Amino acid sequence: MPLSSNSNNSRFQTRDVITLSGGHAVHDTYSGFLPPLLPIFIQTLSLSKTEASLLMVVRQAPSVFQPIIGHQADRLNLRSLVILGPAITGIAMSLLGIAHGYLSLVALLLITGFSSAAFHAVGPAMAGTLSGSNLGRGMGIWMLCGELGRTLGPILIVSVIGLWGIAGMTYLIPAGVVASLILLLRMRSVASRVISAYKALTWQAALKRMAPVMIPLSGIVFVRAFMMASLTAFLPTFLTEEGASLWLSGASLSVLEGAGIGGALIGGWVSDRWGRKQILGFSMIATPLLLFVFLETQGWALFPILIILGFVALSTGPVVMAMVQESCPENRAFANGLYMGAGFVLRGVAMLLLGIMADAYGLRRAFEISAILMLLGIVLVFRIPGRSP
Repeated sequence: MPLSSNSNNSRFQTRDVITLSGGHAVHDTYSGFLPPLLPIFIQTLSLSKTEASLLMVVRQAPSVFQPIIGHQADRLNLRSLVILGPAITGIAMSLLGIAHGYLSLVALLLITGFSSAAFHAVGPAMAGTLSGSNLGRGMGIWMLCGELGRTLGPILIVSVIGLWGIAGMTYLIPAGVVASLILLLRMRSVASRVISAYKALTWQAALKRMAPVMIPLSGIVFVRAFMMASLTAFLPTFLTEEGASLWLSGASLSVLEGAGIGGALIGGWVSDRWGRKQILGFSMIATPLLLFVFLETQGWALFPILIILGFVALSTGPVVMAMVQESCPENRAFANGLYMGAGFVLRGVAMLLLGIMADAYGLRRAFEISAILMLLGIVLVFRIPGRSP
């Protein structure tokens, strides 16, 4: 499956990157439904915080298969996984509104998890290759659209529930199907240009090359996971317990994710010029400090803090993805899949521990512990090869 000449140069292929990233936006809009739904499930199903956090873990569990998917994507045409992703995820997430019982939620979230794992194993590698020498820019657009989806998701779902009740979620199914049809029509020629077996390393060789970057990054992902679970998975629940309405709690998450749109784009763009480690190190220090400020803020003053917090915290997504793909450019999909798969295991452990801490000490104290752990993680940035921040 030879590459076309377009993929062998450093040209940034704007149309294809934007099309792929648009599919990412729609896909992640559905992914953004779960956090605002957790307070409802906790109340209606009498769930503990640990049981609620398990729902998040179940949705991410299929990510352990991402290294396998990525390894195959470096050799085979797996564009169908990207094309079908928005439709499958959209249908499964929309059916949560009519699910009966905890096990039904688990089954639908597993379907969503497999769809999301496949989509995110192949999609970023395709977008990265289409970005040519502007990898940070390409990953910034990819992450920007993902953040856009996660911004729209919470406010969309609480609005739909407010209008039609939780069963009205099924009205959102068509959007995912339409997005998949658009990807099918517009991405027919892309897969053969971005996936090639000729230069791919064996997985053993790829692992050896990636190890110096992946080992410290894994530690960073782990300590950062506590913070991100606090900010995304449990922010609506925290604010609801503090007395906020469901709509305001969902809107707060949208504000946070909305600020992350700018952070994702600017973080990737700036890292192309100032260095990946510099941006990552800044975020590792600034994010936990801003969380402490957030916890001491009340009323409408929360929103300016959430904007700054979301911008800084989510600016590192494209930076880390660029570092991962640069660590093994011959096996972009495998590198991305390994990072996503390892990230799931680490985030899953962090999510469960956060839920246990929240049950034992309350969400506020769990948030504070998360911030301290992220601050301590700054030492890992200096372990990544390359110029130190």
